[in-house]
Amino acid sequence: MRRGDLVQGGLLVAGQGEGCGGDQGGELADRTATGNGAGTWQSSSVDHDLTPAARAVLEHLRRHFPGREVGVLPPAPGPVRNVVPDLHILTLNLPDHGALYVTAGVWDATRRDGHGLEFVLYVPTAEHELHVETLTMVAYHHAGGGDFVLDHGHTVAIGRPWIPGSACDHLLVSEPYPWGPELEVCDLPNGHARILWLLPITKAEKQYRHAHDLEALEQLLEDAGILPTDPYRPSVVG
Repeated sequence: MRRGDLVQGGLLVAGQGEGCGGDQGGELADRTATGNGAGTWQSSSVDHDLTPAARAVLEHLRRHFPGREVGVLPPAPGPVRNVVPDLHILTLNLPDHGALYVTAGVWDATRRDGHGLEFVLYVPTAEHELHVETLTMVAYHHAGGGDFVLDHGHTVAIGRPWIPGSACDHLLVSEPYPWGPELEVCDLPNGHARILWLLPITKAEKQYRHAHDLEALEQLLEDAGILPTDPYRPSVVG
């Protein structure tokens, strides 16, 4: 696999590295969430709530997407503050298609020797409540430590469709190929964060990934030419 094989709007496949084995920790949620749209989500967060590292992630997004406004949202209510006390969700609309939601604060809670992760979700339209909940669950899951820690190539069961009506109810932790290594590596005041992409996949695709390997699944996805933001795409595994 080569980065040159990947184009925004077609399939974006992970390249090198197989990643680890089983589905990480089972389902993230035991309830179904429905997004009420970007306009109904009330945020009490402002820039000065961010830690220095989270603010660096925000500035990283501003540099990578010049001219795009980056919003700062609180996480979904729940116990996440016990394990990721400074979590916020950053969001921006892309110029051509879709929107991004990015965690900020996961690195602070989980870093080791200055290195840690943040996560990005690429969506067709802004639906703050729905996508903030997904990223809040991922952050909570990852910060649990042990077998719950996520990395490139892992899969996670969401516990519901990522968007209502979608067959995709799992996430594949992938490199952010639509935007390249310039987005993936974010320098921070005391280290760096690796921003990994949460690609929605179906249960059958998740099972295929673990029965074969990461590259085998990626090849199927690439051959099918999926649109990653299409919530209603069919599974590439029968």
